[in-house]
Amino acid sequence: MIKTIALDDEPLAIELIENYCQKFNFIQFEKGFTKSGQALQYIEKNPIHLLFLDINMPSISGIDFYKSLSYKPILIFTTSYSEYALESYSMDALDYLLKPFTLSRFEKAVTKAKDMYNLIQNATISEQSNYLMLKADNGIVKIILNDILFIEGLDNYIKIHFVNASSIVVRLTLKALTDMLSKHQFVRVHRSYIVPISRIASIKQKMIAIGEEEIPIGKNYEEGLKMVLDHKLNF
Repeated sequence: MIKTIALDDEPLAIELIENYCQKFNFIQFEKGFTKSGQALQYIEKNPIHLLFLDINMPSISGIDFYKSLSYKPILIFTTSYSEYALESYSMDALDYLLKPFTLSRFEKAVTKAKDMYNLIQNATISEQSNYLMLKADNGIVKIILNDILFIEGLDNYIKIHFVNASSIVVRLTLKALTDMLSKHQFVRVHRSYIVPISRIASIKQKMIAIGEEEIPIGKNYEEGLKMVLDHKLNF
């Protein structure tokens, strides 16, 4: 069951989302919030799987609210403003519901959320595992983690590059894959790239050298990368 909440400064918008959620047996609508502080307190005490989030709110934008979360649930933006669509992509939002949205449009969004939730739940990866099973067009593929050179995001697909094998494309977002991978082995360095920590040869001028490849470091990921590397250097 996908546990979800909604944060929106319009009570009627929350009511609509709750009513829509009740039409699907795989979603459990927990609560709706009009104040970001209350929503944050709830999430910290009651982990959720899916967040419906308005963008244009009075105290803090939905974008800044999501960035402040210590862990990132699956995200669906609900907004009246289409100009935020590009930024929502950079944040790995699963979908972008433009108000007023219909039940059929809502169904498409939550169906994608269900697919991602199931993929994360069924992932065979763990801290001790050395492989990952993923769905590809031709069935299930076994990904040996030690063989990965780097991972590239392509909208709703990922391209996994290997050391001594051809790359493969899988229908999955970088956000979903990040949740599956061990944070001790992999780090996201850009909105479009995840790299194995052990394969980082050098870092110069905001570029990571991995083999003969150069991977850019995104501004929003610099601090996270620094923390990972500092931790490694202390051991």
